[in-house]
Amino acid sequence: MHYNFDEAVERRGTYSLKWDGAELIKQFGITDRFDEDTIPLFTADMDLPVAQPIVDALHKTVDHRIFGYTILPDSYFEAIQHYFNKRYEWNIPKEQIVFSPGTVHALNIAVKAYTEPGDGVIIQRPVYPPFTSAVEGNGRVVKNNALVAGEDGHYTINFEEFEELAKDEDTKLFIHCHPHNPTGRVFTPEESQKLAAICKRHNVTIIADEIHGDLIRTGQTFTPMVLATDDSDHIITCTAINKTFNVAGLHCTNVIIEDEKLREKFTLELGMQLPTPFTVAALIAAYTEGDDWLEQLNSYLDGTLEWVQAFLKERMPKVKVRIPEGTYVLWLDFRAYGIDDQEIHDRIYNKANVVLEDGTMFGEEGVGFQRMCIPSPRPLIEQAMERIAHEFEDLK
Repeated sequence: MHYNFDEAVERRGTYSLKWDGAELIKQFGITDRFDEDTIPLFTADMDLPVAQPIVDALHKTVDHRIFGYTILPDSYFEAIQHYFNKRYEWNIPKEQIVFSPGTVHALNIAVKAYTEPGDGVIIQRPVYPPFTSAVEGNGRVVKNNALVAGEDGHYTINFEEFEELAKDEDTKLFIHCHPHNPTGRVFTPEESQKLAAICKRHNVTIIADEIHGDLIRTGQTFTPMVLATDDSDHIITCTAINKTFNVAGLHCTNVIIEDEKLREKFTLELGMQLPTPFTVAALIAAYTEGDDWLEQLNSYLDGTLEWVQAFLKERMPKVKVRIPEGTYVLWLDFRAYGIDDQEIHDRIYNKANVVLEDGTMFGEEGVGFQRMCIPSPRPLIEQAMERIAHEFEDLK
């Protein structure tokens, strides 16, 4: 089946956080202006129709007309095993799969399960803001191993600093973002193996958020962290259909926990969590029949990312941008304009009426940057970029 991702699907009036959540978005401090003319590109939420097998599965669930308490059937686990075996040759025993209603929820559970108040948790800024809130919001201490930005926008890991942080007796956990959001890095197996080995030496548990692992750009290869090392019992992996298949509203994360004691701690802190019947139906359909849609999606995202890069080169050459190795986010560097973050924000959010995310939300390393999520019909992205370029014309 051919999917037309240029199709504009009206999302206003559908309870969409992205399009209908003006008050909440203002409350979050993302923007002061949000109206019927706003183009929101601030969140990792696609404006693209999902795979037809998922739609069909959800219709079948609705047609049953009863939506009671729901279990995880064998077919749910088999779909996960089939998908990861086929895609990565990763054989996951059923008992290692733990359902969680969302990845941010799982991160908070991991922090509470594997650390005590006052313990240190390593993160690598600039990074997705809930990593910080999962640590600080639970009374733990952030230990920032900031990624190192190269002149070409390629980020690398400061391994010496990472090991020094891991050595500290109070460091108990490392929250790893892979592929990295917002820099777009897909870490090599060698980088992953080195991180895993350091953590193993110093008794630091790793929770690897790999929910963008299927959204990989052409020519890149994603290797789950557990497959990059022979010693992986201290690694916990978050997988999800939410980002890959655009079903974030169904709250479906699967946490893979190899070590039995770590699994017991996690499940005890998690408590009983039941999925909805829609969650079960969507996952089975996505993981058994969604490959064709995902292949077309990644190709479409490649085209959009290339278009934005070419547009910026021609119309806003002062903005530095690198096509991410993974994810569908762009980390835009506006520092060459020589204006402060407030003016960058005002020109984009208030004057152009396009909502992105200020780089400072990802840590002090984000000063002068903006994060832009591009999984929308390309005509909408083109409109947004035209608006932004217009507001920076006087700074050429």
